[in-house]
Amino acid sequence: MAAAAATMAAEEVEEVLGLFTGIGLSEAKARETLRNGALSALLRRAVLQARSTLGPALDKATGTLLYNTAARLKDPKHLGFLVGYITRREILTDLQLSAALEYVRNHPLEPLDVADFERACGVGVCITPEQIEEAVEAVISKHRTELLAERYHFNMGLLMGEARNQLRWADGKTIKNEVDLQVLHLLGPKTEADLEKKPKVTKARLAPAEKQKVAVVENGDMGTETRSLLEQLRGEALKFHKPGENYKTEGYVVTPNTMALLKQHLAITGGQVRTRFPPEPNGILHIGHAKAINFNFGYAKANGGVCFLRYDDTNPEKEEEKYFTAIREMVEWLGYQPYAVTHASDYFDQLYTWALELIRRGQAYVCHQKVEEIKGHNPPPSPWRDRPVEESLLLFEDMRKGKFGEGEATLRMKLVMEDGKMDPVAYRVKFTPHHRTGDKWCIYPTYDYTHCLCDSIEHITHSLCTKEFQARRSSYFWLCNALDVYCPVQWEYGRLNLLYTVVSKRKIIRLVETGAVRDWDDPRLFTLTALRRRGFPPEAINNFCARVGVTVAQATMEPHLLDACAREVLNEQAPRAMAVLEPLKVTITNFPAPKALEILVPNFPADESRGFHKVPFHQTIYIEETDFREEADKGYKRLAPGQPVGLRHTGYVITVQNVIKDVSGHVMELEVTCTKSDVAEKPKAFIHWVSVPLSCEVRLYERLFLHKNPEDPSEVPGGFLSDLNPDSLRVVHNALVDSSVHSARPFDKFQFERLGYFSVDPDSEEGKMVFNRTVTLKEDPGKA
Repeated sequence: MAAAAATMAAEEVEEVLGLFTGIGLSEAKARETLRNGALSALLRRAVLQARSTLGPALDKATGTLLYNTAARLKDPKHLGFLVGYITRREILTDLQLSAALEYVRNHPLEPLDVADFERACGVGVCITPEQIEEAVEAVISKHRTELLAERYHFNMGLLMGEARNQLRWADGKTIKNEVDLQVLHLLGPKTEADLEKKPKVTKARLAPAEKQKVAVVENGDMGTETRSLLEQLRGEALKFHKPGENYKTEGYVVTPNTMALLKQHLAITGGQVRTRFPPEPNGILHIGHAKAINFNFGYAKANGGVCFLRYDDTNPEKEEEKYFTAIREMVEWLGYQPYAVTHASDYFDQLYTWALELIRRGQAYVCHQKVEEIKGHNPPPSPWRDRPVEESLLLFEDMRKGKFGEGEATLRMKLVMEDGKMDPVAYRVKFTPHHRTGDKWCIYPTYDYTHCLCDSIEHITHSLCTKEFQARRSSYFWLCNALDVYCPVQWEYGRLNLLYTVVSKRKIIRLVETGAVRDWDDPRLFTLTALRRRGFPPEAINNFCARVGVTVAQATMEPHLLDACAREVLNEQAPRAMAVLEPLKVTITNFPAPKALEILVPNFPADESRGFHKVPFHQTIYIEETDFREEADKGYKRLAPGQPVGLRHTGYVITVQNVIKDVSGHVMELEVTCTKSDVAEKPKAFIHWVSVPLSCEVRLYERLFLHKNPEDPSEVPGGFLSDLNPDSLRVVHNALVDSSVHSARPFDKFQFERLGYFSVDPDSEEGKMVFNRTVTLKEDPGKA
């Protein structure tokens, strides 16, 4: 037998099984229940209490109510109270039981108001057959016309529901029987037509793209957008508690002070939703953080609340000012404004005061075990766990005064965490000046100690964490309650990971140190600074997070899905320009003007109302080398001898007259003639071109790693550094771009016609612009 049964003697197991089968459970169900230690203990108590009142023979209806009470009750202290109502036949139906369970969940403190409880649960309410008959009669009268028209195809559940709404505590079966009887009286027996199945109404099927979109109205204009994260987070979309109703959350610990603390909390916040985004300032944010930012800031925004940006600056050894700045920049870049920017270090004095109080309450002690001794899940118990309170207070003061070296003493809390870890460390010694507090402290609090208490200080309502922090939920509740301070609720969600990349700080540092990438913002990485530098719009990242959704399960996504979000946004945001990566000189021998013409090019060809830009059209132009072939293969539609092409936006078609080559036979220049497109035969293709262009550098990026999971030893035995893609970056040093982009600034974005979406890199200098390719125009089918 499993855990619960394993500790019982065989006779005791049989006795408990007898109790459970005696209330109507099958033997299989009884044995399954016995495997659940908590449930079987509660059910055993409930059955024994009921038998002491009603005797050993319990009917199945009573047994079902007892089982449901034990299975669904969140707080065991109310078990005897509820069983008493069941055995006195004052709670008779599952409907009443559900109301009773809801009532005790919403009123966690004792004593309960018995009169109010009984009103809420329908205790003593007697529904007569005459009341049921009258209620059903009124409902049928209301729907008489539709009933006569649709007969037995009418939705009878509607009649049931409306009658139940009038008589909440009436027996459902009795109402159904009365509905059936009165409908039969009105319509008579079913005919053959009544027995035919009602034809299904076929719904118009949405195109795949439409399925992801909803109509929205902004400033009076109708548009469409992917269902936003705000829509996913608003109101009841998530089963989160309402502010001040923390106690309704499963697992939340209620103490005698809980309700008073929640009342104070509501007085301070006014019932406002409060979240926080708490990054450690020891690295750059990555795509996984984008989900956390969207979730924390988005949940607050969607529900009329506020979100704090709180730096978890409790480890001065690894923190640098550049990380503080970069984190805030990225939060604001994604479109969010913190309600307040705070630091864990803002609260160091209060945290220290609370640590002293924790020791005084006998809930913490100074320990001298080494870090190596307490690592893992089964370390030896601390021999100092039961040292006197006064001794721990003195030693903790010595820690603060710097009388212990690093690793010689820690302050530990007396609790066992959900993952089995015992007595987590609350404070450790570090002789490292802090970037904000200087040399004031040589002891620093840990995450396990700091996080929940900072949440409490800031009156956070929803502490949203990734799934790996679930093991810390019990310690979160424990510490707030041990100090009798307001206790927020921790909720967990699944991390967002991407394939073909690494995001850990340690691994990115290795990539930088080995020269595989330039820095944290190298556009081949998936840090947020790297994505911004590559040209990904913040809206695309937010849309990507919305499509991933708010899931409890970890989400591992393909990068091409992020690329698709970027294309959608850039198609609307990036004005068009023309650029040539591998230039081939073309001279138009019959150019129709003595000097360059000015050509108007639409910024957005699909919507010319968004403006135009001018580009020069001269006798000498440059086209892509790949847009010309000396011999046109079958299916080739671009320029070749005898096969003209149109030049985009000019209204001219060019025809090859002469091919000029160097000594090695490489094509160096084409001489062509041009003809107005309205008199020329329609060409098979139109190509882009530049004239009087600007020279620029273009950086073309591919995946940094060759395998989906570069950190997986089974996929990449040699380690992630052995999996680098040698073709992840190709630099085109002498590309040409039309002069319309001459005033562009870093991070400005363009669609280079027929090539892709590009962004101006901060490396750009006067006279030499640098462009990063963000994504190609179409997805590479090999990446899907």
